[in-house]
Order: sequence, then structure tokens, then C-alpha cells
Amino acid sequence: MENSGIPQEVMVPPIEGVAGGGTAYGWVGGGCHGPSSLSQSIDPTEVPSAELLHVWGMPSTANVGPQETPRPLEPINLLAARNERESVQIALRPKFSWGRNGVAGVVQIQCSDICSASGERLTVGKSITLRRVVPILGVPDALVPLDTPIAQISLFPGETTSIWLSIDVPSSQPPGQYEGEIIITATKADFESSAECLAKAEKCRVYKELKNCLDVMEPVDGRPFDEVVETVKSATTSLRRVLLSPIFSEYYSDNGLVDVMEEDAILNLSVRVKLSLTIWDFALPATPSLPAVFGVSDTVIEDRFGVKHGSKEWYETLDRHFKWLLQYRISPFFCRWGDGMRVLTYTCPWPADHPKSDEYFSDPRLAAYAVPYSPVVCGKDTAQDHLKKEIEILKTKSHWRKAYLYLWDEPLNSEHYDNIRSMATQIHAYAPDARVLTTYYTGPSDAPLAPSSFEAFVKVPMFLRPHTQIYCTSEWVFGNREDLVKDVIAELQPENGEELWTYICMGPADPHPNWHLGMRGTQHRGVMWRVWKEGGTGFLYWGANCYEKASAPSGEIRFRRGLPPGDGVLFYPGEVFSSSYQPVASVRLERILSGLQDYEYLKLYASRFGKDEGVALLEKTGVYLGPEHYTVDHLPIDLMRGEIFCACRC
Repeated sequence: MENSGIPQEVMVPPIEGVAGGGTAYGWVGGGCHGPSSLSQSIDPTEVPSAELLHVWGMPSTANVGPQETPRPLEPINLLAARNERESVQIALRPKFSWGRNGVAGVVQIQCSDICSASGERLTVGKSITLRRVVPILGVPDALVPLDTPIAQISLFPGETTSIWLSIDVPSSQPPGQYEGEIIITATKADFESSAECLAKAEKCRVYKELKNCLDVMEPVDGRPFDEVVETVKSATTSLRRVLLSPIFSEYYSDNGLVDVMEEDAILNLSVRVKLSLTIWDFALPATPSLPAVFGVSDTVIEDRFGVKHGSKEWYETLDRHFKWLLQYRISPFFCRWGDGMRVLTYTCPWPADHPKSDEYFSDPRLAAYAVPYSPVVCGKDTAQDHLKKEIEILKTKSHWRKAYLYLWDEPLNSEHYDNIRSMATQIHAYAPDARVLTTYYTGPSDAPLAPSSFEAFVKVPMFLRPHTQIYCTSEWVFGNREDLVKDVIAELQPENGEELWTYICMGPADPHPNWHLGMRGTQHRGVMWRVWKEGGTGFLYWGANCYEKASAPSGEIRFRRGLPPGDGVLFYPGEVFSSSYQPVASVRLERILSGLQDYEYLKLYASRFGKDEGVALLEKTGVYLGPEHYTVDHLPIDLMRGEIFCACRC
């Protein structure tokens, strides 16, 4: 992204209840005082930036709030496999104010490429990204992109600001040690109003000069040499006038020559954060080992972006969301709910005979895809004919093994369960090997399957067989009893294609792993540790964009009433924060990606040494012992990953 030269002051987005206090763990209120107001006497171009602001690194699992206390600045050391993303935070807090109008000061953040001794590199803007962490309901969550390689942001008195740095390692990147740096510089605030001071008339004049120069230079073919020389002289004069415009005055010294020493002088005052990345000699698989399917509400998209169902703009908007989400190792499906929790789910909005269908389903980053039971967009075919046609086309494809049909969300009574049986019977008539997925947390309330509610829950597979192949159960039901998972698995018939997936929705609550706003970072990441240890072969999350209805992309973000803050919302519309139409990820979504990457590490280790040894490693390092006992610090995670690499590289 090209640097605009204007400090990126990310205003607090329109969030319902944004005035509420921070609830993130790890926020420390004591020991910090607001910066002294000495802005009239401080020139940041003459004072080392280290004397004006604190700079320090924080792990990606830390919730860095406004009152986070400074720590010593140390070099940042990261570890990553190929085809992996590693992230770290850089925290900034002013010691003094050198700005004005309530701003402590403006800082410039410059990130270099990171290079190996042999000349291999990871480039800024492609493999390396910078995002500012913006509070949602007072909790650090939204990751708003910054310009690269140079960004400018405003700091505020008495507040800590966090920058989220991510490095994406391509699968073809040579392993080894890579070095780079992030340069933090306190700058003058003179340019804060430069956009306003730059008069429209001056911009118009420069435009006309440049256009005139181009018009003069273009038609030179076939013209006499002397005339061409005069044309070049005229163009030179025009370009010189442009360069002498007030717009470019800051790049010239008093004698009209560019002061090439100025930048070096400023950089000598900067805080330099050393960055080291060790790339290990193995790659995470392109296709995730764990199918993690996440819902995206198409009705929320239609309302907020003003796109009509089935229109060209509708397809484009869904396509943009699908492609953006694949980077997180999740398999998106679009969804809308009907009566009685019947749900229409589909991964591709185009029908199976459209070229886009194969493009979507053959993408190696997609681990699973939802086949719609009913037409996504109404056409000439009846619902039954449409279903038959879709299945008959898809079952001939090599990617059919990824397919599933998700028909009903959390059935509660005999009528719901009977509807699932009826729909599944129709599906299996067209494709006996089709996989039907059913989410549930209880048996039918009006037809008890056993004396206790949990015993009835365990008996659901017997009740639904053979009409469901993927039994997707709520983690909330298991509580902190990992042994209960084994009871459910014991009821399944893997030889007949039955498998256990799990899901979270509202529950389980703190301290269990979940993705609610304000939970610990390791609590977010720990959801996938739990999935791996319990032995589930897939995971489902009900919604990633399920905020309340809004009629404009930049409209107020309101979490759904009755749900824990953040439940069902893992990314935000980009238009809320800027003019960008790209979604803005949450910190929680990045931690989900990290958890899914951890899953691959653990799976690799278990493939070499067995599942029991993998569980022993998870517990020995203190990363995860159970849903109420897991690390709150980041160091054990790196210790576990390092031990897995060392053990498996042989």
C-alpha cells in the first residue's frame, strides 16, 4: 500500500456500547502516569525517540490495552514453518507530549524486508504486514491495516498503542535465519494538517503542468531534430516548475538542492527494533488437516452492503469474503436460517455446473465444503430436481470427499429429528456416500433416549443413524470432563464413515477456551488445542459476521443482544475504519489461525511418536492440560513448537 504521508489516526469505530471499560486480561492499571506536556519545548527531530516514547515487544497472545505498562525493549525472535503465519505486537507509549490538539505526538513506523545471509528475503507489503490494534468495547480486537513500508500514526497521552506485525512464510521459502528491523521515529506534527493546507488550486496547477508536459512530449515521431530539442527544453522547463511547487518544498534546502542527509539524521534518532525469524525446514500442508467450517451470514452481507440476492454485486461480495477467509485455514460456508433452526448452507453461491464451482471446491486451501439442500438462487428447477442435479454433478468430482450437507442447527424435539431423517433419506437416495452433518447438544426433549440428559446426548448417534455421518457436538456439554468425549466417540461407527466434530456457540464460558471478546489470548488459541487432544476430526463455528442488521457498510457495529460480546463476530467491515472494502480481521481470528497451525504441529508429532506422546508433550510443556488448565503465558507455546521441530526434523 502506498504511503499517503498522512498520520493514520484510527478513530474509535461506531460500536454499540463503546464507552464501556476494558475487560481484557493482562491490563495493568498501576505504575504509569500520563506523559508530561512539554510539547512547546520538544523538537522530535533533535531528540532521540527513545527519550520521547517507550517501545517494546509483546507476544500475539497478549491483550495489550491502553494502560499496558512498558517493558524493556528486547530483540524480537520468531519461529515459523513454511506456509505458516507468525505474528508479534509492538507496543508504543509516549513518555512526553510533543504534539498538539490532544495528541501526544506522531510517530513514523518503517519496516524493512527481512533477509537471510544468502540473500533470500521476505518483502514488506507482501509477506510482512502491519496493522493497528483498535479497541472494540474497550478491548483490543480490530486489526486495521497500516501503510507499508512506512506508516504514520498518532499516539495519545497516557495510552499504550499496539501494532500487530504478521509474517507470512511462503511454502517455497528457503529455511534459515532471516534478519530485519522496525524503525520507530517520533516526528513533527507539522504535516498533520498538510492535506488541508494543500490548496485545491495548487494541485490543479501541478496537474495541468504535468499534463501539458506529457502532451508536448508524446507526438515526437517524424519531427525534425531541432524541433524535438526545443520540445525537450520546453518539457524540462515545465517539470522544473512542478518540482519548485510548494507541494515539494519540504524536500529542498534553502539553496534548492535536496538535503540527502536529512533522512539519515532523523533515522539516527530512531528506535530500532531488531527482528529475527527462524524458518524451519518443513511446511504446513496446503490443505488443513482439520476441516474447520465457519458460517458467514449472507443476509448480513445483503443488508449491510446493499446487494440484492442473486445480483452481480451479490456474487462479487460473497466471492470477496470467501477468498479473504481462506487465508485463515478455515473453510467458509454461507448460511441463512429458516423456521425451527432449519439452515440453508452453501460454500459456493454458483451452481455445480458453473466453472466457479470447480474453482472453489478444488482450491487446496479448502478442507470441506457445504452442498446446499435447496437452491441458493431461485431458478426453473424444483428444489428436488435442483438437489439431485447438484449431487449428481458433484459426486463425479475428485473433491466430492470434501462435501457435506448441513441441514439443521441444534434439533430439540422429535419433529426436528424426523425432518433431518426425511431430508437425509432423500440425499442418500442420490448419493449413498453423501455426508450429512448435524449439530446438537441434547437429545429430543419430548422423547427421552435415556434417564439422564447426558446419557440421552450420548445416544443421539443411535437415534440418527444412518441419517447422519458427522455428529457435531457442543463443547459446552462436556464441561471439564474430557472422559465424556470418549463416551460419545465409543457410540460412533467409524467403519461406516461416522465421525465426531465439535463446536462452540455462546458456551463454554470462562475459563474454558472460547472466542469471546475479553478472554485471554491463550484462551482463544486453546480452542484448537482442546479439539486436538479430545480427538475430534472437524470443527464448526456458527457465524463469523453475525452482528446486528445495518443498512450501510460503515454503519454502527452492534453485537447481537443475548450473546456474549464477540460471539458470532470474528471480522469487521473494512468500511467502518477506512475507505477499504476488504474485511478487517479481529485479533481473535488471528489467534484461531495460530491454533489451527498448532494443530498441524501436534498432528505431525503424533504421526511420528503416537497420540499419547503428543498429549504428554502438550501437558509436559504446560501448554494445555484440560479446559480449565492451560498456559496463560506465551513461552510454553514456543517451547512446545520448538520441541516438535527438533524431534521431527530427524
